[in-house]
Amino acid sequence: MSTKFKAFIFDLDGTVGDTLPLCISAFKKSIEPLLKQSLTDEQIIATFGPSEEGTIRQLVPDHHEEGTKQYLVHYEHLHSMCPAVFPGIQEILEELTRKEIKLGMVTGKGKYSTEISLRKFGIDQYFKICETGTPDGPDKVNGIRRIAPRLNIPLSESIYIGDAPSDIRYCREAGIPVISAAWASTAQPEELKALEPDYLFTSIEEFRKWIDQNI
Repeated sequence: MSTKFKAFIFDLDGTVGDTLPLCISAFKKSIEPLLKQSLTDEQIIATFGPSEEGTIRQLVPDHHEEGTKQYLVHYEHLHSMCPAVFPGIQEILEELTRKEIKLGMVTGKGKYSTEISLRKFGIDQYFKICETGTPDGPDKVNGIRRIAPRLNIPLSESIYIGDAPSDIRYCREAGIPVISAAWASTAQPEELKALEPDYLFTSIEEFRKWIDQNI
């Protein structure tokens, strides 16, 4: 029996592709020369929440414009670190499209890095409707609320797919059901499970089977 879901809204980093190592490498390449010191992965990850522009503003406030420009250059150049989406994601997007499910994306990434990744992954045709991050802080709740009228599907008939524990909290606040994507190497399945998402999948194959049976 089909579920009520008529729109699937995806996160990007860690959900559609394993882009976190790419992001960290691009931050190091762009920020360390301006900072004149090296940064650990943990120092960079601790600033996540805003878009990349916000991260760069926190780390090199006096050079954030140059840092952002360099970040995008390195992000595109280094994208061969993550040349494709997770295996099985492309087929899921094709299947949902065949089933006339509307697709959207709400990500904390900035507009330009999102466009680079969608283009490099060859999936930009599926995500014509995107809400991206802001430099000022996490904005996913508003992004989810803004995308619903753009998709012309109410949030109650939509579902969000994200890998972070914070995604569950944002979805609860926004009023949308949530699938926790726990298939990336960076996923935290136990932490996700403790927050009680509507669904939790530890493999893309498991997610695909659920779609086949329910959508």
